[in-house]
Amino acid sequence: MLQTLTRVNRPYKKFRYGFVVDFADIRKEFDATNKAYFDELQGELGDEMQTYSNLFKSKEEIEAEIKEIKEALWHYDLANAELFSQQISQISDKKKVLEIKKALEMAKNLYNIIRMLGHFELLEKIDFKKLNQLYNETSRHLDLLNLKDALQNNLDTTNLLNVALENVLFMFRKISEEEMIIADRLKDMLRKTREALGGNFDQIDPEFVSLYEELKRLFDKKNLDEITQEEMKANIGSLQQIFDAVTELNRKNNLLKAKYEYDTKYARMHKRIMERDGLSKRESEICETLLDIKQQVDEKVLINTKVLSNEGFFAGMLMQMVIKSFRKKRIDLEPESAKYINGCLVKEYINEYQGTQLW
Repeated sequence: MLQTLTRVNRPYKKFRYGFVVDFADIRKEFDATNKAYFDELQGELGDEMQTYSNLFKSKEEIEAEIKEIKEALWHYDLANAELFSQQISQISDKKKVLEIKKALEMAKNLYNIIRMLGHFELLEKIDFKKLNQLYNETSRHLDLLNLKDALQNNLDTTNLLNVALENVLFMFRKISEEEMIIADRLKDMLRKTREALGGNFDQIDPEFVSLYEELKRLFDKKNLDEITQEEMKANIGSLQQIFDAVTELNRKNNLLKAKYEYDTKYARMHKRIMERDGLSKRESEICETLLDIKQQVDEKVLINTKVLSNEGFFAGMLMQMVIKSFRKKRIDLEPESAKYINGCLVKEYINEYQGTQLW
């Protein structure tokens, strides 16, 4: 019934809306059914109901919301995106930026509702297309504030890699064509560097951590929106060095991974052993030993994957294989080293089994 009734809103040539002629006086039953459906949606969707409830808004309610949007954004220039960006770039309070974003998001939702319901005259009340552009500008500034917080709070190394740094908005006091070209080069170099770092399968490698820290240092010194043309050029050069270094690191990692039949678990284990004092530094010996362990463990796991659901049992079984394989290769293995290697391998297998990744 609801679908049938809403079809009268379909425009046709000069006709902007239609009428429903009710011979049976269904209004009362229709309202009751609508309310029951609305209550059911409320129970299923919870907090998301606010988005869907817009579908039930009347023309008057939509007009009232447009007034609320105008009031919430009154202090800012809504006609000039560049001035608007400069105004919000001075706001460091994330809560305030979120309020602006919420008002602009409300405008985005209303635009779709207005078009769906056919109240096209309401589209003249405010420039919805411009507000959508301002929404994107606000989202970028919020991303920038979140990035600054991540850098200042020294969060886990993977956090920076999960931020779309190349989409950060660079604001300049004076914008020229030359500066925009340099800015594009900087953003492209930043994207390539981030992707190269993100493609590394061993992010606790001291060399990787050092490169990450260098990337962080570049953008921890001052606000990105205050960066000068000279600093942009310097940062491009620094990013190129980081990119070249991590590309070389990835190349060596991939060679090592190939030695272990492209099993990253054992490639990481190989590197941890090479970093540890008191063990053989002959990589060929380490590789032969780990491949022997890998063959034994993989055979057991292939026969019965449930062995990985009991970490204690799996650790005991693996320890025997570790000791046996190192003895076979005549490599001295101290108890602490055996415990360390076993612990690392157990975590690698358990994390893989559980669908998580160990860095």
